[in-house]
Amino acid sequence: MRSTVVTFPQGLVTGRSTIVGAVPVGDRHGLVAAETPFHPLDHTWPDQPADRGAIGGLPVVDCVTGAQSNTGEVFIGEAIPVRRGTEGWEWLVVHVTETPLPVGAEVELEVEPGFRAALSAGHTACHLAALALNAALAVRWRKEAPLDRLGHPDFDQAAIASSRIEPGGSVDVYRLGKSLRKKGFSAEDLDLALVARQVNDRLTAWVAADAPVRVDVPGPGLTARRTWHCALPEGEASIPCGGTHVTGTAELGRAEVTLSLADSALTMRTTCG
Repeated sequence: MRSTVVTFPQGLVTGRSTIVGAVPVGDRHGLVAAETPFHPLDHTWPDQPADRGAIGGLPVVDCVTGAQSNTGEVFIGEAIPVRRGTEGWEWLVVHVTETPLPVGAEVELEVEPGFRAALSAGHTACHLAALALNAALAVRWRKEAPLDRLGHPDFDQAAIASSRIEPGGSVDVYRLGKSLRKKGFSAEDLDLALVARQVNDRLTAWVAADAPVRVDVPGPGLTARRTWHCALPEGEASIPCGGTHVTGTAELGRAEVTLSLADSALTMRTTCG
């Protein structure tokens, strides 16, 4: 099998392709097509859930990342033993079904558009919220820190512990421990209500601006290093990202966050719609 050609970065939700491989996924069937519009769960940074839909008329109950070694052995998800994009390996989108389909069959692939749209909105809102949070927390840095593309210290990248995209939103958890303090960030007497208000004011302005959103796609493979771009009023923002997105911030309708603090971790919940 060769690396799967993916069309989800261009926003496609349908396609027609040939089944080029079948691998077991537990007691289910993993179908690999030459080309697919399905976004799989990433095995290294599982932030955006897998697309839902159908392949060859069969429900896709899961969609995961696979990797085939140069000896032909296929590994699935967390069992993949090499870094994402390692040369000499083929990188696969594996559509998991309850029923098999024959290798060589030509099939229609259909992603559930409503679910994809909700995840795309949630992912764009997640990036915007991270940039707005960076701006709101900029005054709390006591040392020089790497900057985001809008010129603010990149708290998001320095402190992120986990990020999960949901339909119409996201949940991001940031570590506020000793390592972040050594980098120069002070969380002492952090006024969460004030920070949330500042973030939400900025998000409201960005949604109203209907800033164009695009994904830079350097190649057709699953592991191509794609980048999210948004032409915000303050400047062109960009974040490395393998997910799906809306095409303009106005599509979010609204975007707002709530913040909570527990066990030296800051949780930001973002919603839009």
